[in-house]
Formats: sequence, structure tokens, C-alpha cells
Amino acid sequence: MNEYRLDKQRVRRSFDRAAARYDEAAVLQREVADRMLERMELIRLRPERILDIGAGTGYCTQALRERYRKAEIVSADLSEQMVRRAASRGSLWQRWRRRQRFLVADMERLPLADASLDLVFSNLTLQWCSEPAPVFAELRRVLRPGGLLMFSTFGPDTLTELRQSWQAADSHTHVSAFPEMHHLGDLLLAEGLADPVVDTERFTLTYWEVKGLMRDLKTLGAHNATAGRPRGLTGRGRFSRMVDAYEQHRQGGVLPATYEVIYGHAWRPEEEPEPEGGPVHTVSLERLRSTLRRGMQ
Repeated sequence: MNEYRLDKQRVRRSFDRAAARYDEAAVLQREVADRMLERMELIRLRPERILDIGAGTGYCTQALRERYRKAEIVSADLSEQMVRRAASRGSLWQRWRRRQRFLVADMERLPLADASLDLVFSNLTLQWCSEPAPVFAELRRVLRPGGLLMFSTFGPDTLTELRQSWQAADSHTHVSAFPEMHHLGDLLLAEGLADPVVDTERFTLTYWEVKGLMRDLKTLGAHNATAGRPRGLTGRGRFSRMVDAYEQHRQGGVLPATYEVIYGHAWRPEEEPEPEGGPVHTVSLERLRSTLRRGMQ
């Protein structure tokens, strides 16, 4: 069993519980969203249909609606409660004009037609899937030729202090495994997306004590959903050992929490590449037999 494989049902339940208070702690999530939207200004695209996948409480959906006023926007999330919060921000006028839809959906299995979207926008959601490759394949499926995938996700240095501190306390997994930037670029190409661009940026949040970080993670719904997580309650002894280990990272009187953010975008090609060896022509078996019989006469 892969100890870092994610329990999707646990992820859903965690975000359902967090929906009501999520915005209180989502400072970094909003900052990354704003930077993604700034990057969109450099890309010449006039989408008619947009998917905001992993929309959470709808912060990005609202910003996309203001930028692309004529576009239809589908706002989707794994958590039903998050979708309800996003819908409460939505405009009844937009929904009446069929410019706004809300879906409870898993980004690995989208209930959307092939080649039906011009833009897929995903802010800090990919890390809640165990394997990015099938996600990229699914997002490519729903993009139209010439459509754009724009995403951000967490990289391997995210919460490195917390990961190291838990490793000093026990042998379980407490922090998810996050993909490396170059690996994501390779996967985008492997799944048939073109001209990928990926880069990374680091953010450091600071806390007076570890409990502040743990409280924020709980408020965000970022619970440990790995297969290798401890199944019982975390005892005081283990938690105390983790806190003592985290104290070794204290600088200038505060405790750092590092987040490595990976930004990426890629396009579904206008023209699909031919398979190796040139084009493949299909001929029915009956037609082939008829041709052979005529040649033998």
C-alpha cells in the first residue's frame, strides 16, 4: 500500500466540515489565486466556457466572472458544502441567463462532455489527488482544441518543518507527498498537453506556536488524509515530541511554515499529433476480404 495515497472520502468530509469557516484562514489560497489571475492578464484568451475546479467557497469563480463577463462558468468542488458556499456568492441573474453552474464533482472524473471548455482554472487543488497524471488526462479531455489549463499546486518543500518534526515523533505519515515541479511539466507533455510552462515560488507563514499552525490547517480542512496516517488519536507524548522538534526551527522568535507553490499552464493542441510511424488507416475486415478476392480473380 502506498502510504501517501489519499483517502478521497476523508478529503471530502474534511472540506465539508471546514466550509463554514474556510475563508477565515485562506490567506495564502487567496494570495496564490490573485497571482494566478495576474498571470492570466498576459495570456490572450477570450473563453466562452470556463471550469473553476476545486472552487472552494468561490473566490476564484467570482474573480473569473468579473473578468470574463460573457463567459459561462462552471464552479465545481469535491465538497458539497463548499459548492453551497460558492453558490451563495453567485448571482441569480447569471444563473437565470445560464451563465453560472455549480457542480459537486471529482476532478479525476468530471461529469462534463469531451472538448467542452475553453479554460480550466484550478487553484491549489491538484495536491488533493494521489496521482496528477490521470487528472491531467481528464482535464485535457474536457478542453477544446486550443483550450488552456491554468493551475497551481503545492510542491515538495511545503510544510517541510512540520513533516520533519512529525518524523522525529513517530513513523506515520502526517503530511502529504507533493509533486516536484519538473515532474509535473513532464506529465503535462506525456498526457498530450502542449507548451507547458511551470515555475515555483515560496511563501513563509509565521506562528508564535505550533498550535496556531495546526489550528489554521484544521480550519482550512487540510487534515491528514494519507493511507499511512495514524488511525487512533495522537497521544500527548507524540504531539509533545513533535512540538519540541518544531521548536528547532524557531527564528526571530517565531516558527516558520514553508509553502512551495508551483504554477503551471499548458494548452490542448489545435491539431492532434499523429502517432509514431505516420497516420493510421482503418479498414473493415469484410472490405479487406472483398479487395483480396477481386485481386485473385
